[in-house]
Amino acid sequence: MSNKPDRVVIIGVAGDSGCGKSTFLRRLGDLFGQDLMTIICLDDYHSLDRKQRKQTGITALDPRANNFDLMYEQVRDLKQGKSIMKPIYNHETGMIDPPERIDPSGIIVIEGLHPLYDERVRELVDFSVYLDLSEPVKIAWKTKRDMAERGHTLQDVMQAIEARKPDFMAYIDPQKQYADVVIQILPTNLVAEDPEHKYLRVRLLQKEGKEGFEPVYLFDDGSTIIWTPCGKKLTCSYPGMRFFYGSDDYYGHPVSVLEVDGQFDRLDQVIYIENHLSNLSTKHYGELTQLLLKHEDYPGSNNGTGLLQVIVGLKMRAMYETLTQKEVLLAGANR
Repeated sequence: MSNKPDRVVIIGVAGDSGCGKSTFLRRLGDLFGQDLMTIICLDDYHSLDRKQRKQTGITALDPRANNFDLMYEQVRDLKQGKSIMKPIYNHETGMIDPPERIDPSGIIVIEGLHPLYDERVRELVDFSVYLDLSEPVKIAWKTKRDMAERGHTLQDVMQAIEARKPDFMAYIDPQKQYADVVIQILPTNLVAEDPEHKYLRVRLLQKEGKEGFEPVYLFDDGSTIIWTPCGKKLTCSYPGMRFFYGSDDYYGHPVSVLEVDGQFDRLDQVIYIENHLSNLSTKHYGELTQLLLKHEDYPGSNNGTGLLQVIVGLKMRAMYETLTQKEVLLAGANR
């Protein structure tokens, strides 16, 4: 490949199915463009097809159903600027199709159930996010989708969730401790009763001390702040909005926490919130608000999910620029 990048940056996007990875990847596409970014779905490294999983009783979440040796070798090769022949898992047929050639691009996004599971793969990842959907919200979302779109009964949906739970807790959930940032989607604290989870509390946990990463903060770095922005500059209907910023400990790591509870009535007014956030890594005034307004139809755009996903995307762009700039400087020094 003639236009091989000087430095390939590997981004990991982890989480269970149905947690918002697809929307987040579309938001990354807005920031990086399709030419710079290649997305690899780690389902392609299933070593057992659907029929074999059914016969053995081993789920796709179980590491035994995935080829981590090949995953590691191919992610390593891409990071070194080499092309690979990547397997393809066909979601329509449940079969493993013939491989396809993937050439390295500036950014390789590895997304799926296991990007941070294998230590060797984890060490190749330059920046990672874990999308952490809390169980009450997961049940509400899955129930609504599967009953409306797939004709499942409530009992079917609950059985499916319970069947996946042991493997999810054993193999997927623990990966969040390794992520550089975690987006938690939780039930709101603004109303006592919200069985459908129409309102959400979304938290961004940002690991302190990662080289090249400056956590976003609200008003004053290191303070603890509870902010109700509703008023003249932000229109809030029921149940209102509340922001929180502070410090916490997560799996033994110090983290900065930015939390958004409630939802926006008007996305153009997010500029008021943007003005009070620092270290956003935006290129120009209002870029965060513009990126949200670009896709008002994306799920989560009117609550903290969209806002925090865009913030993480901006941080990934800043990390990419830092790493590639460092590579250019090193190359210059070695000439």
